[in-house]
Amino acid sequence: MNDTEQHDDLKHENFDFRGFDLPELKAVTEAASAKSGKNSADGGTPQSSAKTKSGKRKPAEGPDAKSGRKKGKAVAKEDKNAKKNRPGLFTPMTLRGLTVRNRIWLPPMCTYSAFARDGRPTPFHYQHYVSRAFGGFGMIIAEATAVAPEGRISPCDVGLWEDGQIDAWRWIVDGIREAGAVPAVQLNHAGRKASTGCFAVGYEGQSVPEEAGGWSTVAPSPIAFGGLNTPRALSVDEIHGLVGAFAAAAGRAVAAGFQAIEIHAAHGYLISQFLDPLINEREDEYGGDLNGRSRFLVEVVDAVRGTVPQEMPVLVRVSATDWAAGGWDLDQTIALSKVLKEHGVDLVDVSTGGMVSGVSIPVKPDYQVPFSEQVRLKADVPVTAVGLITKPKQAAKILARGQADAVEIGRAALRDPSWPLRAASKLGVPTAEAPYAPQYVTGAY
Repeated sequence: MNDTEQHDDLKHENFDFRGFDLPELKAVTEAASAKSGKNSADGGTPQSSAKTKSGKRKPAEGPDAKSGRKKGKAVAKEDKNAKKNRPGLFTPMTLRGLTVRNRIWLPPMCTYSAFARDGRPTPFHYQHYVSRAFGGFGMIIAEATAVAPEGRISPCDVGLWEDGQIDAWRWIVDGIREAGAVPAVQLNHAGRKASTGCFAVGYEGQSVPEEAGGWSTVAPSPIAFGGLNTPRALSVDEIHGLVGAFAAAAGRAVAAGFQAIEIHAAHGYLISQFLDPLINEREDEYGGDLNGRSRFLVEVVDAVRGTVPQEMPVLVRVSATDWAAGGWDLDQTIALSKVLKEHGVDLVDVSTGGMVSGVSIPVKPDYQVPFSEQVRLKADVPVTAVGLITKPKQAAKILARGQADAVEIGRAALRDPSWPLRAASKLGVPTAEAPYAPQYVTGAY
């Protein structure tokens, strides 16, 4: 296998992962430097050299060689110390007035299990979330929770669009906190991807017809996602109303006892539809350049930030790229993240994709980590990494390399609610320092 074939899975027409492979990039740079050192600046005359004890000649050193080596050693030592001082998976993390017990978090994952179609969570949701809190996760981010009934992804989504849903959440939130984890909730409006089917309704991958409980959808522009129904473009007044709906849902989340709010601006749902130039064709203040396309999200952030207590963290989930040429990309994500930080967002939850249909995504372990790393570095904001992170050492390395401040374990957590406890054992964390509830210590790994 040649080098080009080996790295084919790291390339995409709108993105190239190879540039973010830091160890490989460093090796290439050093090799290039060594090669250029053999030739003079005029293009090929060999420099003088001295013989070593073995009789081989070594390249002559210029006047700055020794100081360069010293600087290189100093930088290497600094990098080593920085890595040594970076937090581990089980180091607590503080955001505003909230401290999370570790950096292994459960991401929001839809379960489509509000079978009464009233947006209220059920005993299933209690079992689902509380078992993972007992399993050692630091933060439990509840699944996409609709801020309006027409904002549900499916008829069986949970919601916080009315006060009657608060009590249905409160016992679940209490259970999560009693198990030692932080309960958070992701607020969402699905936009053009609303009213779709699920295992409980049927019509999976399709729009649910009105006679089966579906509804008409809305979006920034009347452009359909794949084979779903074409949405209606929102008016400016309706957009203002949805900003208020996010704020009202955040207030209900506080009343239910949630300790952090995440705003869903990823995966092709309504807010990310406004962000993406391939989806948003508006010519008013909510379209056009990046400032216009991000206006809806910034207004939602300001409204939520103004509703929740000052000490409560506000998170935003983004798709760092839509994987389509000419669409949403990493540079825009970094610019947006800087703005979000200025508006009081405490952490950016970095994911990718879901915005445009029919694109090719090079899915593999850690495939989204380079994006979180760049957002963290260039926007100077805390981030989480997600995407096929399944192994304890894999997760630990992400933090050790400074690629994220916390990791989110999704599908692996569906298989193993106690993933953090197993990870603690794999990484040699003493039982007394692992997030065991007292009732389960005798069954420690």
